[in-house]
Amino acid sequence: MTGRLVPREELTQAEREALFALLAAHFQGVTRERFAADLAEKNWILLLEEDGRVRGFSTLRIYETASPGGEPLTVVYSGDTIVERGAWATAALPKSWIAAVRALRERHPRGRLLWLLLTSGFRTYRFLPVFWREFWPRPEAGTPAEVRALLDHLARECFGPLYDPASGVVRFPEPQILREGLDAVPEGRLADPHVAFFLERNPGWAHGDELVCLAELAEGNLSPAGRRMWRQGRVTLAT
Repeated sequence: MTGRLVPREELTQAEREALFALLAAHFQGVTRERFAADLAEKNWILLLEEDGRVRGFSTLRIYETASPGGEPLTVVYSGDTIVERGAWATAALPKSWIAAVRALRERHPRGRLLWLLLTSGFRTYRFLPVFWREFWPRPEAGTPAEVRALLDHLARECFGPLYDPASGVVRFPEPQILREGLDAVPEGRLADPHVAFFLERNPGWAHGDELVCLAELAEGNLSPAGRRMWRQGRVTLAT
C-alpha cells in the first residue's frame, strides 16, 4: 500500500464513495450527511491505496491556534480513520500518517505541532504508546495540570459543549458505533495496561464515546518504533 495526501476539495466523487463505503463497513450509524459534515471540517485526506483501490484513509484538519497562555500552536486533528481488516497487520497507516504530518509541517511551521486525537477504539489508542514517548492521558503517569488545561482548551475549541472535561470524553448526538465483531476486546488484550487504561477512562467506547488525547508531533517524542516509521515513511503530496 502507498500513501497519498490529497486536499479535501480535490477528492473525486469516486474517492468520496470509497471512503464512505469503508466507514460504513466498520461502523453503525454512518450517514451520508454526517460523513459529508465531517469531511467538510477537514482540509487534508490521507488515502492508503493498493492496485488503484482505496484500502484505508484518515481525515485531517491542520490549523493554527494558541494555548490559554498565548503560546502559538499548530494542531493536527485527526477524524475518521479506517483501514480494511485485511491490512491491519501492515505498517502502511503509521508510516504514511507520520510522513503526511512531516509534509504538512513544512507548510505550517508556526509553534509546537500537537496531535489532537479522538478515539472510540482501543486499537487507535494503542498507536500512541507504540509510536510516541509522551502522550496524554496515559496509564503510567498522571496528566500534568498545564497539559490538562491545554487539552481541555483545545477540546472545547473544537467540540464546544459536546466535550465533558470531567471525563475527558466527547459524546456526539449521533455517534458512530463499531459494528459487531469489532466492538469486543479480545481476551488476550485485556492484560495490556494501555488497553485496560483506555477501557477504564472511556467506559462508553462501545456506544461511540470518544476519548480526547494529546501528543506533541516532534521527532524527539518518537519511540524507537516511531523513529523507524519516521525514516521509512513515504507519502505522495498533491501540490
